[in-house]
Amino acid sequence: MERNPHPLKIEDLRTRVHETITEFLRVQERVLAEVSDDCLPLVRYVADLMDGGKRLRPAFCYWAWRAAGRPDDPALVAAAAALEFFQAAALIHDDIMDGSDTRRGAPAMHRRFAALHRGNDWSGDSDRFGASTAILAGDLCLTWSDELYTGSGLHPAALVRGRAVFDRMRTQLMGGQYLDLLEQATAGRRPDGALDRARRVVRFKSAKYSVEQPLLLGGRLAGAGDDLLAGLSAYGLPLGEAFQLRDDILGVFGDAARTGKPAGDDLREGKRTVLVALALDRADAAGQATLRSLLGDPGLGADGVETLREIITGAGALDAVETMIGELLDRSLTALGGLPVDETSRSVLAALAQAATGRTS
Repeated sequence: MERNPHPLKIEDLRTRVHETITEFLRVQERVLAEVSDDCLPLVRYVADLMDGGKRLRPAFCYWAWRAAGRPDDPALVAAAAALEFFQAAALIHDDIMDGSDTRRGAPAMHRRFAALHRGNDWSGDSDRFGASTAILAGDLCLTWSDELYTGSGLHPAALVRGRAVFDRMRTQLMGGQYLDLLEQATAGRRPDGALDRARRVVRFKSAKYSVEQPLLLGGRLAGAGDDLLAGLSAYGLPLGEAFQLRDDILGVFGDAARTGKPAGDDLREGKRTVLVALALDRADAAGQATLRSLLGDPGLGADGVETLREIITGAGALDAVETMIGELLDRSLTALGGLPVDETSRSVLAALAQAATGRTS
């Protein structure tokens, strides 16, 4: 056995989730082929998108199930894989809203459909066709997340236990996404409380659905008691916030070859992240003016990105967010230490916490 394997390799979880997704999409390809072979790009492009990804959400779900004392179960792996379809829907729609060109090192879904339109010299506007069909692809992923969850093979009573978490997660993510759009739309008009609002976006757009709610889903499916569920939440929520704060840093300072998105994309999109909120609060007057002038400029070039990076770093915002990540991780691991779980589950959940916060992509 590999010594100190990556937590996603234990129980061959990453491979099993991938195989579940692949087989499910083969079925959906046959379903859509009954409509027309012209529909097949909807499945194939989604399959390409879902070929990547860290599989952290299914892992948190799976190990919460195991932490509740339940044995390995292929049906639970299938239910956990449903989280990947929900994430795919969120990514596809988020890229449309942000006008992103790439995702995971490849053209974003709407860009890929636009290229299909353009390459075939079809009538109408290629970009509008791309956005419209990508919306459909995202909607399909939402539908498929529910279909895979319901058809996972878990006992109906378990699925009923988990349903409230599954539904709340999907609704609250949409609310968090709206708050993210609202912050960009009202940029500069509500300076008071900007940091608190940025952290609320973090919590509901990412932290909960990335870590806490997958944990609660696995726990609920397993029939965990209220004490264990509260402990999983205490471990998961600060970890989810730290996970998104790491994303915020990568969105500004990340290596495009690793992140799969152009360097500084969050700056071009005008994301009102915690990192930006802190920079706006702590920079000098000239720095604040430059931030407000360049942030959200879709044509921002490499020099402009570097200028904003220097302001963010010089204001101490980067160091402050790194400190926040460390503090949140400590809170998470402290809560994990108090959970009444077996040592294997505790060890894997601790390794997942480190993987989620120490990543470079």
